[in-house]
Amino acid sequence: MDFETWYQVVGELRPGPQDGPAPLVLLHGGPGATHDYLLPLRELADGGRAVVFYDQLGNGKSTHLPSRGADFWTVQLFVEELASLLKHLGIAGRYHVLGQSWGGFLAQEHALTQPPGLRSLVISNSAASFPAFAAEANRLRAGLPPEVEATLRRHEEADTTDDPEYAAACEVFYHRHLCRLDPWPKGVSEGLAQIDVDPTVYHTMNGPSEFHVIGSIKDWSAEDRLGQIKVPTLVASGRFDEATPALQETLLRGIEGSQQVIFEQSSHLPFWEEPERYLAVVGEWLNNHD
Repeated sequence: MDFETWYQVVGELRPGPQDGPAPLVLLHGGPGATHDYLLPLRELADGGRAVVFYDQLGNGKSTHLPSRGADFWTVQLFVEELASLLKHLGIAGRYHVLGQSWGGFLAQEHALTQPPGLRSLVISNSAASFPAFAAEANRLRAGLPPEVEATLRRHEEADTTDDPEYAAACEVFYHRHLCRLDPWPKGVSEGLAQIDVDPTVYHTMNGPSEFHVIGSIKDWSAEDRLGQIKVPTLVASGRFDEATPALQETLLRGIEGSQQVIFEQSSHLPFWEEPERYLAVVGEWLNNHD
């Protein structure tokens, strides 16, 4: 069976090594979301930089494979997909990568392959291991109202996490630690709703929620390999992020020369919550490492 990866390029893509801004490839989160919620980052193309959006396999406009099990949905699958996309676009010789949330895990794995054309890495709202991420999410969960926590626990113990009551309880957490804007912008609500359109990847790899992680990548970690990442790396998070600033310390210690930025008014989506500052910080970082 042939698989297709959908992509979209904003700006002019000039394949091969070039002067001027290097292309930026965006890795969305989930695993199981789509590119849509990252669309504010298209503004990074205003200075002549090509920005590449794509839907990872199994999601959005790419090939869906609902019958495939956990042995198919591996981190390596998505590492290979990204390498194929770079080759197809002809930009493997010079490019940047920004990975957000799960995309930050994928960005680390990509950098660990030592790709010669990778100019810099932005690890946004992510962590160096899934167990650490889940532990912090559960620490934040403990701060929810007692009745919300009780609802979450009851459905998890009964294996009824598909109940609307569970989803409603999750929303309380998400409005604190995923996106603090009220109401959520249309791009956020519609973009993340894509997970529910086809939950195969998210439920298989992650689980039913951000803090009830029982999927196939629950044990993923790059902590003992971070020293092998040799490209300039910016580590970004929000002050109220489910990927808490504490998680970033491991990345900063492990990746030599990495730098940190914290968005004080944001949670997990600072490009929506503090768009002007996020775009300015990331834009300057990319310009400095072309």
